[in-house]
Amino acid sequence: MGVLQISTVCTLLVTGMGIALLGSVKVPLARKLEIDEARVGGLISIFGLAMIPVMLAAGFLTDLINKQAVLTVGALLMVGGLILLARAKKYGPALLAVLLLSVAWSAQINVVNVIQFKAFEGDTAHVTNLANFFFGLGAFLTPLVVALLLRRAGFSPAMFALAAFVTLSAVLIMCVDFGALYPVMPKLADQPAVPGVGVLLGDPIMWLAAMAMFFFAPVEVGVSTWITTYLDENGVSEKAAAGVLSAFWLVYTFARLTAAFALSAGSERVFIVAAGLASIAILATMVFGRNRNLAIAMVVLAGIVFGPTFPTIIAVLLGHFEPSLHGRAVGLFFAVGGVGWTTIPMAIGAYAKRTSIQRGFLMAMLSAVGLTVVAVALLFTQ
Repeated sequence: MGVLQISTVCTLLVTGMGIALLGSVKVPLARKLEIDEARVGGLISIFGLAMIPVMLAAGFLTDLINKQAVLTVGALLMVGGLILLARAKKYGPALLAVLLLSVAWSAQINVVNVIQFKAFEGDTAHVTNLANFFFGLGAFLTPLVVALLLRRAGFSPAMFALAAFVTLSAVLIMCVDFGALYPVMPKLADQPAVPGVGVLLGDPIMWLAAMAMFFFAPVEVGVSTWITTYLDENGVSEKAAAGVLSAFWLVYTFARLTAAFALSAGSERVFIVAAGLASIAILATMVFGRNRNLAIAMVVLAGIVFGPTFPTIIAVLLGHFEPSLHGRAVGLFFAVGGVGWTTIPMAIGAYAKRTSIQRGFLMAMLSAVGLTVVAVALLFTQ
């Protein structure tokens, strides 16, 4: 592997770590700051809310300014956020740290979704699923690594160790010759104008893909957040539930690797429809089923179905637009998806307070219905 491939894999692992970090440290962080879990939940919500405007801005910077600068600054901001989180003793500095981590994650995820096509070869769905395999690997390994570091060294040293890994990622990024990857073309009068954001806003594929993300993100986030609670409600012990959660993330991650090699070019939209229908069936079984073994089976099956769905949705989006628009397309895609990511899990939680998490998954099932409707529309839109 060349420097580009190594730095891209490293960035994907770092961004996977970024999405899993707060969930991995919420208990020791609450203890350190002397706050309850509700306020920690607020920090996690702030991460998602801050992502929406930053993603839009990062899209313009990625396409129109400098991809390497955005990626490097994103990595360095993540280092700063981790150091600030390590040193935070009150809620205010911790909140600032989370904001930095959200900005950093958004900047890096925007660029890495663009440069993945330079780092890996193959059709669009192969590249996006392969890249997201490494992202998922980072998310899967983070709780395990963080738990080990917390046990051996404590909270602050654990955050410093993660910051050191992100620093390595930044150094690798700076070693890549982005000028060779994206040469600056001379501006000649007879050259066609560079397409602007109006092209995205006027294209139905942009909005259908973004709405697919709007409905899918809360399905994935909602289920993964409350897996252990759902299993507990179905008679699964705490220890066994932790094992099932690990199994969920393991099959989720390797389902992406399988899809990278098994999904044929041109079948992406059909796959999204199938994933939507399968999600409805899985969530309906979760909501109305009352059986310990069935609950475990549905969680594992959810990991298999959910894993390749996001990479395949974004493959349809990026395969439709030319590379000069990819940064802004990713920014708009995540901004719209971020609204669903933030609001629908809140509805799941609110409904679950009156009933149970199992019944709360009805909101996720309705979101899966929305995904399926959008996926069918996408199937018939060019």
